[in-house]
Amino acid sequence: MRPLPGLEGADLESVPSPSLLVWPGRVQANIDRMIELCGGPDRLRPHVKTHKMDAVVRLQLEAGIDKFKASTIAEVEMCLAAGVEDVLLAYPVVGPNQDRLLQLALAHSHARLSFLVDSVDVLRGMNAHCLAAGAELGAFVDFDCGMARTGTCSVDDAVVLVEAISAANGIRFDGVHAYDGHVREPEVAARRGTWGGAMESVQALLDALAAAGHSVPAVVGGGSPTFGFHAGERGWQCSPGTVLFWDHGYGAAYPDLPFENAAAVLTRIVSKPGTNRLCLDLGHKSIASEGPLEKRVYLQGLEAGRVVGHSEEHLVVEVEEPERHEVGDVLLGIPHHICPTVALYHEARLVRDGMVTEESWEVTARNRRLTV
Repeated sequence: MRPLPGLEGADLESVPSPSLLVWPGRVQANIDRMIELCGGPDRLRPHVKTHKMDAVVRLQLEAGIDKFKASTIAEVEMCLAAGVEDVLLAYPVVGPNQDRLLQLALAHSHARLSFLVDSVDVLRGMNAHCLAAGAELGAFVDFDCGMARTGTCSVDDAVVLVEAISAANGIRFDGVHAYDGHVREPEVAARRGTWGGAMESVQALLDALAAAGHSVPAVVGGGSPTFGFHAGERGWQCSPGTVLFWDHGYGAAYPDLPFENAAAVLTRIVSKPGTNRLCLDLGHKSIASEGPLEKRVYLQGLEAGRVVGHSEEHLVVEVEEPERHEVGDVLLGIPHHICPTVALYHEARLVRDGMVTEESWEVTARNRRLTV
């Protein structure tokens, strides 16, 4: 069996497939690069939705990063349990999740918890819950700078929201949140141009708030594709997430960003159907599958192969030289999209010095509920 890149000399006989593998040394290197790009840890508010791991949060805390961003209540709770004292739930909070967030605020009264708001009605409801519980939460106005997913794209409506927050007794105004996830051009100049237009709309809001007499404590902006722009050209808080593990999708699209793949999926050939096909144990339940077939996974050693089928537990690849591969052969796949791939596993086996160790990191917040 040919050695696998990153696993040279590793004994893989006892490693089941599919398995999620993580290289802690590469994760640390990616953290260091994040901090270097920002000129220090103070401006960073990294997103935990990619890794969902207590261990990765703790590595970042040790590096001096003290603010984090989450998408679920479970991710917020994971951060708090790790010792984080400033967590933004970057998601609209409605229904029972309002009480769940308040339970965490009461249990961690020393911590600074905040959430996104783009509706006066939701804000008022949350404020009533805060007053009844005797707790205080922070609110970031969610401003839509082009993603068209959540938030308001109206400067006037955003100013009204800030005024409503300022008038609330149980909620404080923590700032503005602007996610530019629609900015994805591979070519740097084109990406910078689209990003610049999006940031002009955010600046228009900041100018309107200043004219209305509202100071903005913080602006949280950007994801991974625009992280370099935010880090180098604005003084706002930066919230990259994918950069912790990176993936083939971002690596191929954004070679200008200095991050390396720190996670992969180990898979095996389980069958050789027909005359030119290999079947791997890498189905929908093992790797993110929201994209087209050619954008599911980059298989090292099968770069010339073509994915022709994907189902719950099987991935079928057409190859030109099937005789070069045997049933039971191990392959390493770099997910096209690492974030939902990680959430398919309860733990990641750790790779150190080219060997798969007995160590593992739990995917702590893959479940929707931890204790609340």
